[in-house]
Amino acid sequence: MASKVTKRFKELLTKVDTTKKYAVEEALANIKNLASAKFDETIEIALKLNVDPRHADQMVRGSVVLPAGTGKTVRVAVVAKDAKADEAKAAGADIVGSDDLIADIQAGKIDFDVLIATPNMMGMVGKVGRILGPKGIMPNPKTGTVTMDVAKAVENSKGGQVNFRVDKQANIHAGIGKISFTPEQIKENFETFIKAVNKHKPASAKGKYIKSAAISLTMSPAMALDNQELIDLK
Repeated sequence: MASKVTKRFKELLTKVDTTKKYAVEEALANIKNLASAKFDETIEIALKLNVDPRHADQMVRGSVVLPAGTGKTVRVAVVAKDAKADEAKAAGADIVGSDDLIADIQAGKIDFDVLIATPNMMGMVGKVGRILGPKGIMPNPKTGTVTMDVAKAVENSKGGQVNFRVDKQANIHAGIGKISFTPEQIKENFETFIKAVNKHKPASAKGKYIKSAAISLTMSPAMALDNQELIDLK
């Protein structure tokens, strides 16, 4: 099996010029040529930002709803009570609960991709923060997952919301759609995501905000992008 993967990857490398930075239009036009898996590969973007995440004022974190969605079926859980719990159910949340949901999380039962909570429930959610944090699903106001408008949050999560944050090395990775999307959908999602990251540029960040960028598929080599073109996307 390993030799097949290596052979396929070598073939894909003939379709990528690893010595150049691609213009966005050219990279997006070439991305479909890199599809090689038997499943619907995810289009992935990787950014290196010129920030220092050790400083709170340079932590880049946010969310954006992609116009064409993500192509993924997202299971959403909501920690809420009474009327807000009813709103979440009506909006299509897969799991709604309070103490019972927290108990399930404590027991390791995490059958969801996104967790939303009303502000008054965050004391309870904090008890399982050490479980949710490493998985990247701890509710946070910056990603719209701590809110009284639970219906909107559920709709956004199911409708293509992507959360992003820099890691300790100032990198951002995100899936922005599927290779089965039309070229127009891919371009619209790509531009929407980059604009959202640009809007979160910290005031204290100096120099070129996006130091480097690349786009790839789940099973493909990456194409380096013209980072200046991305910086100019507002």
